[in-house]
Formats: sequence, C-alpha cells, structure tokens
Amino acid sequence: MAGHTDNEVMIKAPFDLVWNMTNDLENWPQLFSEYASVEVLQRTGDTTTFRLTMHPDEDGKVWSWVSERETARDVRTVWARRVEPGPFAYMNIRWEYEEESEGTRMRWTQDFEMRPDAPVDDPTMTDHINRNSRIQMDLIRDKIEQRARETVGA
Repeated sequence: MAGHTDNEVMIKAPFDLVWNMTNDLENWPQLFSEYASVEVLQRTGDTTTFRLTMHPDEDGKVWSWVSERETARDVRTVWARRVEPGPFAYMNIRWEYEEESEGTRMRWTQDFEMRPDAPVDDPTMTDHINRNSRIQMDLIRDKIEQRARETVGA
C-alpha cells in the first residue's frame, strides 16, 4: 500500500514572487512554521541537496532528513525526494505552479510509503500530511500575499 496527497492553494500574487519565495530554501524557516533550519549541502545546476530540521514535536523529538530538489522554472514545476527517507520507504513530492487571472495556484502532490517499522501507517500519514499541508499552504499564502501588498505599496 502507498500514500498519496494532492493539495493546492490560490495565492493572490504574481508567479515570479510565488516562485522566488517558495524556492528560496534558506528562507524556509521563515516561510514554514514547522522547519527550524535548512542546511544546503550541494547545488548543481537546478538541483539542490539539503538537510531540513523540524522544530521538536510534542514528544520533544527533532526530525531531520536530507532531500534533493530539482527546479524547472520553464515548466513551473519542482520535483523533490527524500534522500534520507527516515520512516518512509520513499517520499516523492511535486510542486506545480499555474498563473491564473486571480494569482498563482500552487499545488503539492506527495507519493510515499511508510516503512513497516514506522511509527504510523500509510493512511495515518496521509491524513497528517493533508492536515499539515493545508496549514503550511495557508501560512505561505498569507506571507506571500503580504509581501505582494508591500511591494505594490512601495
């Protein structure tokens, strides 16, 4: 069995601003509420390998892993995968951006499978990712829209 999520948000801001802010990895701790730090390990062309570290969970555990992310601005898509999958057998993420009349639609799809010894199963992780994606996407939308308003007012 495997898990799959598909979430999107409309951001009332131009594509360039949405793309630039959401692909500025070093700024992710200010963009996402769940990340404590990002360490870029390697950049080669449009591919970046980096370590993400989360804030401690409710049990005080700090989760950290290495991911690889490839950006393709010309097709407005980002592909990512966990290099250190941790409790996942695999985790693949796709970010898609679509410019529309009211702004930019950002969509995240995630395909994954939990390892048999993981603390949760695929359906439980699917529910968690769907809940958390909505929270993070709303935060990101609000921050980007605020930046867009500040830019227009400048």
